[in-house]
Amino acid sequence: MKPKILVARAIFPDVIERLTRYFEVETNDADVIMPPAQLAAHLADKDGALTTASERVDATVLAAAPKLRVVANMAVGYNNFDLDAMTAKGVMATNTPDVLNETTADFGWALLMATARRITESERWLREGRWDKWAYDMFLGADIHGATLGIIGMGRIGQAIARRAAGFNMHVVYHNRSRLDATLEAACKASYVGKDELLRSADHVILVLPYSAATHHTIGAAELAQMKPTATLVNLARGGIVDDAALARALAEKRIAAAGLDVFEGEPNVHPDLLTVPNVVLTPHIASASAATRRGMANLAADNLIAALGFGADAGRPPCLLNPSVLGK
Repeated sequence: MKPKILVARAIFPDVIERLTRYFEVETNDADVIMPPAQLAAHLADKDGALTTASERVDATVLAAAPKLRVVANMAVGYNNFDLDAMTAKGVMATNTPDVLNETTADFGWALLMATARRITESERWLREGRWDKWAYDMFLGADIHGATLGIIGMGRIGQAIARRAAGFNMHVVYHNRSRLDATLEAACKASYVGKDELLRSADHVILVLPYSAATHHTIGAAELAQMKPTATLVNLARGGIVDDAALARALAEKRIAAAGLDVFEGEPNVHPDLLTVPNVVLTPHIASASAATRRGMANLAADNLIAALGFGADAGRPPCLLNPSVLGK
């Protein structure tokens, strides 16, 4: 008998077809986000699950799923996992790192440039029929070339963003939990600084750090007050890293010039005050949304499931295991 898995959200049909070669697959073709109780009910008889960032897997859900052996997140972030609870229950947790690095870095630059040069703000103005002449001070923005770029979170995506900055002759500073080794710093042409110094000196700040209790509201009212009034802020990482209410106030009061946000606290809900300020670019968590990359993420999540549940050359050891100590259980 094939192991049973749940695919908690709609994904590419060909990836589902691939999974059916190994598993009895329950799909969610309606793509409804399952609340915890519903997710637990669907996992009651499952050996594995493929989830996205919208499914919370915690001790309560795990208690209802006695057969569960692996949960494969189709995301690089995994703050939807209670990793300690999963390890305690002997459930493998996996994610999809690396496959999205370059695509996400590309999008970070798109969001940065749209924010600095006021692209969406000016497009809305044009669509409203308000353009009747050229003016010397119409939608003046900030230069990217030659500016100082501050990156908070210098993992693989942060490094990919830094490498792109060389083409714009930018000065790159970064802050991270730990300093990169000298070889990586040189490859990124980046200098390590304290968080306060980064906020004071950067013309453009990009956030690409993972979300955790320790990084909650890394950028709040106090941090925004340290930034230049001409600076921009881009959050490419996770909602909750920025205090969205404090950011909306800073934007309304023009204490910073503009912001670009791909992620939000409590998404898909967006703080209503962010919808009323003109100097913010808003996108619906699409930084990894190229066709090739999203397909790569889905297939890597499938690879993790297939290996974890005993198939292939890496049977029993998925390639992107987040809690390797579980193997001893």
